Amino acid sequence: MVVDDSFYMQLSLNEAWKYQALTYPNPPVGSLILDAFDKIVTIDAHKEAGSAHAELLCCIEAAKSLGDDKIGKLSSPILQHEYLMKHYKDRFKDYKIFVTLEPCMHEGKTPSCALLIKHLGFSKIYIGTNDPNSEASGAIDFLKSANTKLFFGILKKKCDKLIYPFTKWQKNENFVFFKLAKHQNGVISGKRVSSNKSRSLVHKMRAKIDLLVIGGDTVRCDKPILDARLANSNNPPDILIYTSKDDIDRNIALFKIKNRKVFIEDSLKKINDYSFVMIEGGEGMFFHTKDIVDYYLMFTTSKFKPGKKINLDANLKSLHCFKNCSDTIEWFENIDKGKSKCTS
Repeated sequence: MVVDDSFYMQLSLNEAWKYQALTYPNPPVGSLILDAFDKIVTIDAHKEAGSAHAELLCCIEAAKSLGDDKIGKLSSPILQHEYLMKHYKDRFKDYKIFVTLEPCMHEGKTPSCALLIKHLGFSKIYIGTNDPNSEASGAIDFLKSANTKLFFGILKKKCDKLIYPFTKWQKNENFVFFKLAKHQNGVISGKRVSSNKSRSLVHKMRAKIDLLVIGGDTVRCDKPILDARLANSNNPPDILIYTSKDDIDRNIALFKIKNRKVFIEDSLKKINDYSFVMIEGGEGMFFHTKDIVDYYLMFTTSKFKPGKKINLDANLKSLHCFKNCSDTIEWFENIDKGKSKCTS
């Protein structure tokens, strides 16, 4: 089977989307390396702010594929980067590397990926889109100056959608996404709809967001905790309970979590005070927030359940879909954001 460059970039994108909302404020980034025979050596992605970048992770695995058992024992991205710079100059001159985002030029919590890629001597470099961060950009011109064959703009629009939360952060604009869990037939009733693995993923996201928005009826009926315990995190988000009637029981566990603020308001204006916002809810919350939501994240179980199906009246565009245990997870773009003016 003959495949083109976009095939490998799509594989890199697929890996990166698994970590959407988990790398914030860093962008999710995917990378892939091919050997001299165009065989995939490895695919990986940046997983969390401050951790190794996707390009470095792939270079580490490429070194391991050559029989290097030392690099995996190094304890930090800085040490791994230094090791590759010392022992692998021009060792990948017959290899190709794909990366969804322009490699970083600056020295931050992790060293420059652009410098590493140039030093290792990749024969061809494929980049999806440019870095909107002026402090980290510049790798494209830098790598071109090294007489490297560089191909830019592979699946650029898709790569731009992947890093949209990061792009908004760069502009000091907040990013708002709506999380919804439903059964295969569209019924959302029940405390635990999605799998334990999906619930753990949501808790990891809660550990990254600044504010979690939820409706008053959900709090009254379910009495949720809304923490990030399944992610072993002590960094719970602040809570906005959106309701027109303030009869919420302040003695439930939601109010007992340390290091968080809980607001009970009949307006969504509080969202403007936060950078990274997740909304959880059903049909009513969906309607009241669809003018401010950027992306939707939907978990769909393989099970069917009797009950009323949710009516999602919105113009959504699918961005990425993948399986997580027994659930299907799909990210959507809100095409109609800002058009309905339905929020309070």
